[in-house]
Formats: sequence, C-alpha cells, structure tokens
Amino acid sequence: MTATRIDGKAFAARLRERVGVRALEFAEAAGRKPGLAVVLVGEDPASQVYVRSKGKATLAANMESFEHRLPADTDERVLLELVERLNRDEAVDGILVQLPLPKHLDEKTIIAAIDPDKDVDGITPTNAGRLVLGMEALTSCTPLGCMLLLRDIFDDLSGLDAVVVGRSILFGKPMAQLLLAENCTVTMAHSRTRDLQGLLRRADIVVAAVGVPNLIRGDWLKPGAVVLDGGINRLDPEPGEIKGKIVGDVAYDEAEAHVRAITPVPGGVGATTIAVLLRNTLVAAYRNAGLAVPEGL
Repeated sequence: MTATRIDGKAFAARLRERVGVRALEFAEAAGRKPGLAVVLVGEDPASQVYVRSKGKATLAANMESFEHRLPADTDERVLLELVERLNRDEAVDGILVQLPLPKHLDEKTIIAAIDPDKDVDGITPTNAGRLVLGMEALTSCTPLGCMLLLRDIFDDLSGLDAVVVGRSILFGKPMAQLLLAENCTVTMAHSRTRDLQGLLRRADIVVAAVGVPNLIRGDWLKPGAVVLDGGINRLDPEPGEIKGKIVGDVAYDEAEAHVRAITPVPGGVGATTIAVLLRNTLVAAYRNAGLAVPEGL
C-alpha cells in the first residue's frame, strides 16, 4: 500500500479562492469589506514573519488588514485598551493577538478580553465552552483545518475510531471536540500515554500534535488509516547542513507504506492555518453584520 499524500497547500489555495469570492459578496451586501486586526507585541522573528504572511493573505482575499505593532515592553493596561478599542471598532470583524506574548503579559487575561464574536483564533474561554457544548463557535484554526481536510476524504465520519495525540488548548483539545461532533469515537493521548502503540493500531483516524519528532512509527498505525500530522519539529543539522530538517510527529517514510492517506510536513496541516483564519474572519463578518453565513465555508 502506498499512501495518498494529502496536499494541504492545494486545499488552502482552494479555500482562499472561495473566501475571496464570498468576501466580495459580503462587501456588496454590507457596504464594507471584512476586516482582520492582528496585534503583535515585541519583535519575535517567527511571529513577525507569520504576521506579514497574514497581512498579505488578508488583502489578497479581498479583506481589510489592520496591523498593530507594539514594543516588547508594552504595559498590559495599554494592550488591554487596544483590544477593547478593536472590540468596539465596527470595521474589525476578527481580532488576533499573536502569541507568544512577552513574559510580563498575562496571555490568559489578554485572550479573555477579546470579544468572542471577533475571536477568529477560537481561543477565548467563551468559544472553547461553546465548542464543548455543541453551540455555534469560532474554532481554533489548525484543528478546524484538519476537520475540513477529513471532510474532503470521508463522506461520513460517524462511528470511526479517532486518536488525537496531543492535548494543547490550541490543537489537541478542540480537535477532539470537532471529531466528537462528527460522531467519531475519540481517544485523547499524549507523550506520556501508556501503550500509545496499542491505541494507534485500532485508529481509523490519527491526528498528531504532540511536538515530538517522529514519535509515531509506521508499524504502529492501522492499515488504511488516515493520518494528519500537525507536528512541526526541526531536527539537529546533519554534517554540512546549516539548518536541520523539519519533520512531523509521525515517521512519514515508514507510515506511507501502511496508511490510506497522510499529510506531509511541511506542506500539510500547517499550510491550511492562514486560509482557515481568513475563513473564520469572513464567517465572523457575516454574523457581526446580521447576515446568513453562505454554505460551503
């Protein structure tokens, strides 16, 4: 068996195209473009690159992009005041505070201050609770991207055994809730789970997001399983290399001989994140304007 390679980049491109078309329709109906505000505190290099990518993608999707860059020593009160201004700004449909924040800022306090109806990263306590209760919620982008990929593969997920390896609030926990909502039988595992190999051997779906390179070996996986690898891990460089290779939590070369379909790293799950952020912003815009969210988003 040779696994199908799930192309996250191609999926993201199709989603961005749909969002761009729907954003033009929204602008015609609402008299304004959807707006995404991104707040960056400090000068973390990876965060700066990510924020630039989000800004370019937002404009390309026919939306307004509002960037707020604050110095690393910004007082928490100043940041909270900015979040409150964005909450009140009718031109802003989505608010994303780029994490991690400098250590002197309380991330939980800042996140809780975001209007849940503008929380396009799906991380406020309100949206987390809505998801658990099966209510309408904005959902964390990467796990939602995984769910959209799964819906492209399966006509019906009901009754399938799913194992989520990882328990973070941004990925593992919301991923488990999304799978439960699709009537999967879900097991949550992590790096300290006993007999992880035994759990994985019965799983129809494996979603890995534990941050341990090549933790999951190919022969641990059920033949015909679908594997979504959300791990992004950089190995130590080999002799002659400047940077080490980026790998996932699943040993890809081993796994592709056992499973039905698998995402590569990079180019798989991670490639969908910004596209889903744009999708969430558009959904928020329709709801905030009192308009029905179009089907197919």
